[in-house]
Amino acid sequence: MDDPMVVAEGLHKRFGATRALRGLDLAVPEGQVCGVLGPNGAGKTTAIRILATLADPDAGRARIAGLDVVRDAERVRARIGLAGQHAAVDEQLTGRDNLRMFGRLYHLSRSAARRRAEELLERFGLAEAAGRQVRHYSGGMRRRLDLVTSLILRPQVLFLDEPTTGLDPRSRGEIWDSVRELVADGTTVLLTTQYLDEADRLADRIAVVDRGRVIAEGTPDALKSEIGDRLDVVLADPAQAAPAAQAMSRLAGAYPELEGGRLSVALTRGPVRLLDVLRELDGAGVAAEDVGLRRPTLDEVFLRLTGRPAEDAPAPETTAAPEAVR
Repeated sequence: MDDPMVVAEGLHKRFGATRALRGLDLAVPEGQVCGVLGPNGAGKTTAIRILATLADPDAGRARIAGLDVVRDAERVRARIGLAGQHAAVDEQLTGRDNLRMFGRLYHLSRSAARRRAEELLERFGLAEAAGRQVRHYSGGMRRRLDLVTSLILRPQVLFLDEPTTGLDPRSRGEIWDSVRELVADGTTVLLTTQYLDEADRLADRIAVVDRGRVIAEGTPDALKSEIGDRLDVVLADPAQAAPAAQAMSRLAGAYPELEGGRLSVALTRGPVRLLDVLRELDGAGVAAEDVGLRRPTLDEVFLRLTGRPAEDAPAPETTAAPEAVR
């Protein structure tokens, strides 16, 4: 079996008295999107910085395409791209001139930089706007251009740090389409995001980081399966919440949560048939407007694993991108 494209083994990193990483392990196969999720301060940004050669671990090792990120840092940098939260392009230049400039910074010849710029502008739908100054671009177009600048050297691994923060739904969708194109061509992507729906839609695998370690890893469906499906009951009369909760707990093995007139509980004892739910409710004399079985969301997975809902997590961490990598 081929080695994973991205490997982290027992990474440790300390900043003064703070232990940012405490033995973090990660493996990402080639041509997949790995969503790296976690609360602020969990260690995910520190891990990405080490993998992108922006920081050295205190202990442990990491490899990109089989190359050690410390011993072979220069060779690793030639194989990776990094797009941070904030556009690094020059707003006074045109989109075309920005890409040509980055091509030259990457030591491409003038002719090669021109060819690569035109190729990328066409491929990512920016050709018509290529002659306009970037300051006249929409937020989505700027983010797409910023993403494109990280592709000048056709990276094997692309690190995306909060790529759609602050964008409208249409612009987010355009970035998602661009990422899918890259993965279809074989690029491996590590994605940090504060939007769990984004991870759910894009990621082949998800690694949840908390307190300096990966505490859960797997496909979105596998992580959801670990906490079980949920049973939701909307009551016709909220005053019947108590007998309804008793009936649901007999099936689920746990008491449901009540919000308004809706009761919801994880099915810790395994699958339940809707017919059985209706029978229990009927036997308890409870009238329900709606009864449903559903898969948990990634927000619920996040809450179960980290102890806090994603929407209550502090602002996301940031990753600076020096010219050597960009």
